[in-house]
Amino acid sequence: MARLGAFLKSAFGRPKPDGEALAQVKAWCRAALPEASYAVNEIACTDPGCPGIETVILVMEPGRKTRAVKVQKPLDEVSEQDVREAFKA
Repeated sequence: MARLGAFLKSAFGRPKPDGEALAQVKAWCRAALPEASYAVNEIACTDPGCPGIETVILVMEPGRKTRAVKVQKPLDEVSEQDVREAFKA
């Protein structure tokens, strides 16, 4: 597993997002929409219209299709306001 982490860092040029930042973004998600479950990931987007690194939040609500909410920033830079605005869109 350590090799995979080293590969991902070298392949994408970024270290794995901070665990505290991940926990904070999940907490903001739960505060915004408490009845849902979340998966939060940072991805490298190669599409020319993307910012390069973005945070994708999968929102899983009972009885509804899973939806993806995107914040066009690396996970470590996402703020509570970013999460609130993404959920409004």
